[in-house]
Amino acid sequence: MILPIAAYGSPILRKEAELIESNYPDLSNLIANMYETMYNAKGVGLAAPQIGVPVSLFIIDSEKMEEENSNAVPIKQTFINPEIIDFLGETVPYSEGCLSIPGINEDVMRKETVRVWYQDENFEEHETVFSGMPARIIQHEYDHLMGKTFIDKLSSLKKTLLRGKLRDISAGRADVAYKMRN
Repeated sequence: MILPIAAYGSPILRKEAELIESNYPDLSNLIANMYETMYNAKGVGLAAPQIGVPVSLFIIDSEKMEEENSNAVPIKQTFINPEIIDFLGETVPYSEGCLSIPGINEDVMRKETVRVWYQDENFEEHETVFSGMPARIIQHEYDHLMGKTFIDKLSSLKKTLLRGKLRDISAGRADVAYKMRN
């Protein structure tokens, strides 16, 4: 089922997500709906708070982003209760967008590699190092679990210049091909 995506300004995007227990009701259905929603919106990542569910869960599928780099291996993964243990490597810029903030793309500085502890959809524990585009997507989605968006990483001047567009998005005046909610 395709779910509406919370628009910038929605209070749920500012809340820290709650940990998920292994007995969370209908988790596999929630994850399937998240993938369907993400693909419908042509995204590469989606955090549960973006669909109005305040739990520590996000999904990524870097295949679309990896097409630019034929040597990269795409990653499709579900992350439950993730923790970024370490940020490694250089800090590099990349023009990021967000399904909750449509029509705005800005350069965001992020580390090129991260070490992440997480549980998969079967609650098996993993500690993995991710680099390149998967690392960037993970950092972006992890921010959503912490109640942050990529806008928080921009300079005060850039935020001021975007104020009108952000106001329009939060007022429901975003032209998108997918369902949104405030």
